[in-house]
Amino acid sequence: MANPSPFNYADIGNIGEDLVANWLQSTGWKILHRRFWCRWGEIDIIAEYQGTTVAFIEVKTRSSGNWDEGGKNAITLQKQAKIWRTAEIFLAEYPQKADYSCRFDVALVHYQLETKKVIGAEFLERLSISGYEFKLLQYIEAAFDK
Repeated sequence: MANPSPFNYADIGNIGEDLVANWLQSTGWKILHRRFWCRWGEIDIIAEYQGTTVAFIEVKTRSSGNWDEGGKNAITLQKQAKIWRTAEIFLAEYPQKADYSCRFDVALVHYQLETKKVIGAEFLERLSISGYEFKLLQYIEAAFDK
């Protein structure tokens, strides 16, 4: 039997979000909020690019053999509507951002036990922690319409 992960579900999600936030910052984005919450829902990361664009980012962190294609299938129409309503609340609270171009992005992070081999550049960013490897496999810009 494989060793169980030393992380709980929330830890795994937080590490995935940390990885994505670090990658966004390294590509010129400014993180405005992490886990922005209102009664309609939560947005994992809200980021701004050069004072012109705001991205509302949903991060899905999954291990091998998951049921939802690395998190893609978890972004249902209901989930999209919750993110959209939450984004509206954010923009109402920060009206100076309301004229920015807005988009809804999805980041797919994979984690597994760390291996000695790192094959190719099949990921955008990588983080090793407590014997596990987290990789940003795909970043989907404008993943769904607002």
